[in-house]
Amino acid sequence: MNWDQVAGKWKQMKGVIKERWGKLTDDDLDLIAGKRDQLAGKIQERYGLTKEDAQKQIEDWERTRRQEDEAEERRRIA
Repeated sequence: MNWDQVAGKWKQMKGVIKERWGKLTDDDLDLIAGKRDQLAGKIQERYGLTKEDAQKQIEDWERTRRQEDEAEERRRIA
């Protein structure tokens, strides 16, 4: 899943993102509104991380989501 897909499905993705970063509030997620840089900033703020660490967490999360999506697609095809 790439960020365009996350942003396009923001309402659906808010729950998934909140599972990963539980310190983010519903108000935070509404404010972020699918903007990757806003998400990084809120993660940085809520978790006391550097900008680079927050961005790395997002990249890792995106990679995991993409791998899960690909595995699901392979199961569906098989």
